[in-house]
Amino acid sequence: MDDCSTTLLHNPVADIALTSCDRSEKRKPSVYTGRLHNSRSHLVEKRGRFHYRRRVPDALREIVGKNEVWRSLGTDSLTVAKRRALRIAAEIEQEFEVARSHAGLPVDQIVLNGFPAKPIAPIGPQSGISLGDLYEGYMSDPTRNWSPTTRMAYQTTMRIVLAILGRDTPARAVTRAMCREMIEVLRWQPRNASKLFPNSTPMDIADRAKAEGRTDLINAANINTYLNKLGAAFNWAVKEEVIDRNPCAGLRVPDLVARRDKRLPFSPAQLTAIFSAPLYTGCRDDGHGYAVPGPHRPKNARFWIPLVSMFGGLRLNEACQLDVADIRSIEDIDCFVVTERSDEEDNDKRLKTSASERVVPIHATLIDLGFLDFVEERRRAGEIKLFVEVGMGATGYRSTTFSAWFRRFAMKAGANSRKTCFHSFRHGFRDAMREARIDRDIALALGGWTGPSGSASVSDVYGSGYRVPTLKEAIDRVSYPGFDPDSIRG
Repeated sequence: MDDCSTTLLHNPVADIALTSCDRSEKRKPSVYTGRLHNSRSHLVEKRGRFHYRRRVPDALREIVGKNEVWRSLGTDSLTVAKRRALRIAAEIEQEFEVARSHAGLPVDQIVLNGFPAKPIAPIGPQSGISLGDLYEGYMSDPTRNWSPTTRMAYQTTMRIVLAILGRDTPARAVTRAMCREMIEVLRWQPRNASKLFPNSTPMDIADRAKAEGRTDLINAANINTYLNKLGAAFNWAVKEEVIDRNPCAGLRVPDLVARRDKRLPFSPAQLTAIFSAPLYTGCRDDGHGYAVPGPHRPKNARFWIPLVSMFGGLRLNEACQLDVADIRSIEDIDCFVVTERSDEEDNDKRLKTSASERVVPIHATLIDLGFLDFVEERRRAGEIKLFVEVGMGATGYRSTTFSAWFRRFAMKAGANSRKTCFHSFRHGFRDAMREARIDRDIALALGGWTGPSGSASVSDVYGSGYRVPTLKEAIDRVSYPGFDPDSIRG
C-alpha cells in the first residue's frame, strides 16, 4: 500500500484532497494524486502532467475490459487540470452508462443522453473568479516553499490589497488605473497604520493622513514591496489561465533614498552608549533588571549576541540560531560555522542565501572577553542551542524575539535612532573591514555577502575559497574607535 498523506487545498474552482505518495515502482506516478469528487476518481500528476484517473465500477469491469480509465488533461497546471477534469469526468460517466445499457443494466437516461445544451453567455471583463479567490488560490499553491516571514509578508500584502481593491472584485476587472489609485492610497498610509487606526479602512486612513498633513508615512520601498508581491500573485494567475494579463506589471514608485542610507551603522557615540549600559557594566539581573545598575555581570545571550554581530558580522538570526556544535576548531582556529545543518531533531535553522553558509574565525576580542569559556559552559550543560534562552518568535525565527528586546534596550541606553537597528552592527562590521583595508573578496566571504548583482561572478566558482588562517588574520584587524573591551570584561 502506498505511504500517503493528504492535504486539503482551497482553489477557486474546486476543493481537492491532494495526496503526496511515495511509490517504489517506477511505472507508477510519484508526485501527487488528488481525489476529485469521490473515492473512485483522482487527479494524478505523472511526469509533470496531470491526468484524470477513474476506477471502473465492479459491475462493468468485464464489459469495459479494464480496472481503471486514465485520461490526460494536457496541462501541468493544477488549477487548469481541475477545470478540465470536470468535463472529462462527465464524458467517462456517459461512457459507463452506455456500457450499462449494452449489458442490460439500469441506466440514468440524463447521463446516458447528455444534458440538454444551453446557450453559453459570452465572457465579459466582469466575469471569472474574484480577487479574493485568486489570492486564496495563490497563497495555497503547494509549489510555494515560503519561509514563515515570507508568507507573513504576502499575507500582509493580501490584506491591504483586498481592503483597497475589494475582495469580491472580479480579478479580470482589475485595471492598471485601479492599481495606480491603490498606489495613491498606499502613499498616505502612516507607519503602523493598523495599530494607530485599527477600525479604519486604508482609504479612510489616507484621507485622514492627508487632512492632518502627516509625515510619518511608509516609504517608497514599502510601497514597492506591496506592488512586487501583488505582481507575483497576478503573474501566477496569468500562468494558471485565471486572468489574461498582469495589470500592475512594471508599476513602481521612485525611491529617492539611496540603499546604503536606509540603515546606518551605529555611530561611536551610540556604541559607547550601548556598551556603557548596565547590562555590560553591572546590572541588577539579566531579567527585567538588565537596565538597572547593580552588581551583576551576566554573560548570556543578551551580552554576547551584539558582540558576535559586531566582531563576527553575523546576521541577527544567524547568531540567535547557533548550535553549540557550530563553534568548532578548524585548522587549530576557533570558528563560527554558519550553516543550516543541525544536530537537533526538529531543525529550525535558516539562512538568507546560499552565500550565507560560511566559516568565520572568532575575533580575538571575543576570545579575550571569555566567549570560548561561555561556549564550554553550554557544552558541559548538554545544551544544543548556544543561546538557549532566545525563544522562537511567531514568525518562525529566533531573531524576532531578540530584535524586539534589543529595540527596548537601545532606547533605554539612549542609543536609538530612526536609521539604526540591530542590523547596524553588520553595517558597522562592513565599514570596519573597509577601514582595515581588508580585501573585498575576503570581506564578502566573512560577511556572507554576494556581489552587487546578487550572484557570484564566473571567477568565484574556481578554487576552494580562502584558508581559515587567512580569514583569521583579516578579521582580527577589525576594530572600532573608542571601543574599550576592558570596560566590559568584568
